[in-house]
Amino acid sequence: MNLLNKKTIIYILAITTTFFMNAQHKIPKSIELEALKALSFYPELRDCSIEFRFKKNIKKSTMQARPTFQSFFKKRSNRNYVILISETFKIADKQYTTKDIPSDILIGWIGHELGHIMDYQKRSKTNLISFGFKYLFSERFIVEAERTADTYAVAQGMEEYILATKNFILNHADIATSYKNRIKKYYLSPEEIMVLVEERSR
Repeated sequence: MNLLNKKTIIYILAITTTFFMNAQHKIPKSIELEALKALSFYPELRDCSIEFRFKKNIKKSTMQARPTFQSFFKKRSNRNYVILISETFKIADKQYTTKDIPSDILIGWIGHELGHIMDYQKRSKTNLISFGFKYLFSERFIVEAERTADTYAVAQGMEEYILATKNFILNHADIATSYKNRIKKYYLSPEEIMVLVEERSR
């Protein structure tokens, strides 16, 4: 991330942080800048309890948003969520620290996970439990859930960051083809995102 971009983000966050400072968010210092930037697109989640937590490894993913176990039995307004973040990710045979990837890519990844939380917030207790089971056992449902999260992020105005994340993955020569195929299969394509942006502006 170049110095100009970092200064721009810091300036924007200086304005938005005041809005979020009373929120129930637990964020590691190493990604605080990017998490707050992503959260600034989701004013609806200001008072939602969200913990950002690093995890050594997340199977087949870089990040994962989910309600805490207790939240499956709480009212929507009292639910707690956790966004798990893999400590590392691999390009070719080399491992990289997730917190050190380009800032706009990290913002896009977090923005997608916040899209999941927006989706969870609209679901009843029964529906949320059903969601969990379907996500575990239905590949078709995974596609629906991931595309829904992308759609929420774009609706909130995050298309610049969502596209940056997708282009980073799809255009990186050293990222495994299997991971690129997973992104193509489960998530909105850049072309579909632009269609949503055009529809939003009408």
